[in-house]
Amino acid sequence: MAWDIDAAHSTIEFSAKHMMVSNVKGRFNSFSGDAHLDEANPANSRVDVTIDLASLTTSNDGRDGHLRSADFFDVEQYPTATFHSTSVQPLGEDHLRVSGDLTIRGVTKPVTLDVNIEGKGKDMQGQDRYGFTATTSFSRKEFGLEWNVALESGGWLVSDKINIAIDAQVVAPAETPAATR
Repeated sequence: MAWDIDAAHSTIEFSAKHMMVSNVKGRFNSFSGDAHLDEANPANSRVDVTIDLASLTTSNDGRDGHLRSADFFDVEQYPTATFHSTSVQPLGEDHLRVSGDLTIRGVTKPVTLDVNIEGKGKDMQGQDRYGFTATTSFSRKEFGLEWNVALESGGWLVSDKINIAIDAQVVAPAETPAATR
């Protein structure tokens, strides 16, 4: 069964080291996707996500504009990033390893997410919901995000390693009344 990602109750955040001393964090405000969950056999599950890269925010307009430019995401030419899972490996009762293909700037590379199932319940309309958290990291250079400035003190203005943290809530599709099926 396909479960829709509830973007109003989910976040996709990223962070990178700035000047080798602190982390700058941001998030994507617009994304969509679904998860096909096989509760009896989680290895048969899969997830697909599309992120609107122009929706990024770091709470700094100048930095956000630079990240959207050709130096980084080049949102005019590559408006979205996608993730398509290729395998789901159960690691315990509420722990999964989800591997898949991440595409940024037309470059596709494998990434692995460490996923925790945070819970399951019914909402006020009686629809089933699941909550998940996931983390991963990757080299931005592998996706063609190579802009940087060398620091006089050594190191780089922006780290190569990008960390991703996801809080996702998925909702089961509403039941179709028998009269309309």
